[in-house]
Amino acid sequence: MNLEKILSISGKPGLYVLRVQTRTGFVAESLSDGKKITVNLKSNVSLLSEISIYTYDGEKPLVEIMEAIAVKHNYGQAISHKEDNATLLAYLKEILPNYDEDRVYASDVKKILNWYNTLQSKGLVVEETAASEAATEAVTEESVVAEKPKKTKTVKE
Repeated sequence: MNLEKILSISGKPGLYVLRVQTRTGFVAESLSDGKKITVNLKSNVSLLSEISIYTYDGEKPLVEIMEAIAVKHNYGQAISHKEDNATLLAYLKEILPNYDEDRVYASDVKKILNWYNTLQSKGLVVEETAASEAATEAVTEESVVAEKPKKTKTVKE
C-alpha cells in the first residue's frame, strides 16, 4: 500500500491525491469525486505516509496499521467508522494491541477506518506482492517492446 501522495486537507472532507506542485502551493484531486482543487502553502495538509499512531513503545506508522487492517479483512472493506466508540477502540486493540489508550481517541480510529475504507473502495489497498508483481510485469512488457529490432533502410548500390 502506497500512501506517498495521499493527502488529508484540514477543513476539506475526504482524501486527495497530490497531482502537481506549483509556485504558491499545489493541485490536488479528490478521491471521492475527482475534482481538482488548488491548495496554498498556508493550508494545513497532512501526508498519510507521515502520520503515526502513538503506542507504549513509541509511534507506529499509519501505513503499517492500514496494512494490518487490510490483512485482517483480506484486503476488503473494514468495519464502518460510524460504529460506537467502544467498538472502534476494541477494534483498534485487535489491530494494534499496544496503542496508547491515553493519547489515541475514538475520533482518531474513526479517521483511520474512514480513510482505509475510502482507499479500499478506490482500489488503492492492494497486497504489496501483487502490486510489485504487476509493476514488474509492466516494466518487463515495456522492455520487450523497447527491444524489438528497428527497421533499417538499405541503400541500393
